[in-house]
Amino acid sequence: MTFSPQKLRKMLVEPGFVSQKDFEIALKRAKEKNKPIEEILVEENMISDRDLGWLVAEELSFPFVDLRKESISPDVLKIVPELVAKMQKVIVFDKDKDGLKVAMANPRDYKMIKWLEKKTGEKIKVYYATPSSIREALKFYRKEIKEEFNDIIQAQLQRIEKGEKEVEKIPVIRIVDTIIQYAYENRSSDIHIEPLEKETRIRFRIDGVLHNVLTLPKSIHNLIVSRIKVLAKLRTDEHFAAQDGKFITEVEGEKFDVRVSIVPVTEGEKVVMRLLSERIRRFDLDSLGLLERDLKKVRSAIKKPFGMILASGPTGCGKTTTLYSILKILNKPEVNISTIEDPVEYDIEGVNQIQVNPKTNITFANGLRSIVRQDPDIIMVGEIRDSETAGIAINAAMTGHLVLSTMHANTAATNLPRLIDMGIEPFLVASSINIIIAQRLVRKICTKCRESYEITRKDLDKFHLSEEIIERLFRGKKKIRVFRGKGCRSCVNTGYLGRTGIFEVLEMKENIQRLIMQKADAGQIQEQAIKNGMTTMLEDGIEKVLLGITTIEEVIRVTKQ
Repeated sequence: MTFSPQKLRKMLVEPGFVSQKDFEIALKRAKEKNKPIEEILVEENMISDRDLGWLVAEELSFPFVDLRKESISPDVLKIVPELVAKMQKVIVFDKDKDGLKVAMANPRDYKMIKWLEKKTGEKIKVYYATPSSIREALKFYRKEIKEEFNDIIQAQLQRIEKGEKEVEKIPVIRIVDTIIQYAYENRSSDIHIEPLEKETRIRFRIDGVLHNVLTLPKSIHNLIVSRIKVLAKLRTDEHFAAQDGKFITEVEGEKFDVRVSIVPVTEGEKVVMRLLSERIRRFDLDSLGLLERDLKKVRSAIKKPFGMILASGPTGCGKTTTLYSILKILNKPEVNISTIEDPVEYDIEGVNQIQVNPKTNITFANGLRSIVRQDPDIIMVGEIRDSETAGIAINAAMTGHLVLSTMHANTAATNLPRLIDMGIEPFLVASSINIIIAQRLVRKICTKCRESYEITRKDLDKFHLSEEIIERLFRGKKKIRVFRGKGCRSCVNTGYLGRTGIFEVLEMKENIQRLIMQKADAGQIQEQAIKNGMTTMLEDGIEKVLLGITTIEEVIRVTKQ
């Protein structure tokens, strides 16, 4: 149910839920993209979908339901056919002695309510649910992926097993589309299609962990690979060289890029597809997982007009997302922002983004040299990989530019000796870096199936934690209560849903600068930073365990690698 801009301004701006400036930006973008302003407000993280839902429900005088937090029985769900549910944006989510509980995007659709009453003979209790919440709930109509593939190819497979030449009749387009759709619906970042000796294995990376999804007959592997090559405009006759490409697809009304990598392996060609969906990745500093003390340090650092902000950690730990979140805050009409990235995964409106391309001699170093001549205020370098890039980036940070970049390092302190090893003078490192953020990603406990349980110190023996960390957890108690997920349909029975960061944020203080000038090792710098008040990633993770955000196992998994 949509409201006029005037009505929304009264609901959101006047009480202070959204600033006047943000509202005007959202209004402008809604016109440009031809989308409802409510959708833009949520997309741009100006207000959460849940908070907007509460406010709209209150305005309409209907109770609010967040369907993401509801476990919906298949029998109840099917009271309304899937096609009707999708077209009318209506979900039956519960049934009790008083009748049916129905979520609607337009709870004043009395014609639909009457139809439900007549069809079921039940009393109807109407709730307001946001359109995005209803879209999420629609996936409960779907069969399990194995059942779906059974329906798609079972008849043809039976003929193949009997030796008939029916491979060409396999609906390969539908198979590939279904794989991508299931991956999207399960919040997967990557799809792995792997040829084994006798079968093809499909795996999804969900919240950073690979899960086996299904196996398909090896006989159709080449058909699937060929279909993906056609979509990505790759050579279908090349089977012995690596190929990279991308294509655009659409699921549930959202268009997004799919980046494709195909490499030859012993049993055939392996495909990895990365889904670059805005729905999966939101760039919002407040939602990264930084606790208040670290958030203050980062916000203070990005207010400085020059110097360097470094994000560090292994591949896939969210470094680029952290930098994009900072860029989103810094992206104002009065500043010139340029980036050099490999690859440019997400377009940021108003930012000049350059793609590394060795074929045209656009490397990080050459691209950075060109950017410096473009009168930038803020520069983002996708990664500092070599001494040449490091030198230009440090020099830019020293000459009045705010520079953001990433490095591969296990801890925040390790970055400093590494820069010196790259040939950067210690005094330049000490005077140019403002802050270093080291991070990892941990899976969050699914809130729909979260349960608490007690543990003792003995239960932690297997993790070999230090006494200091154990005491930080137990705080003198013999037992503590922590949380875990039992596993449910929403979290694909993993007990986890979504990810958050654990961080250590090293501020460049005078005593740290002195240690750098003395070429101190990473251990000495780390020790001093902790004395200065820095919380290590392990300690930050332990705090998130106590807050019920993640589990001890997850924190140990990512910090003890």
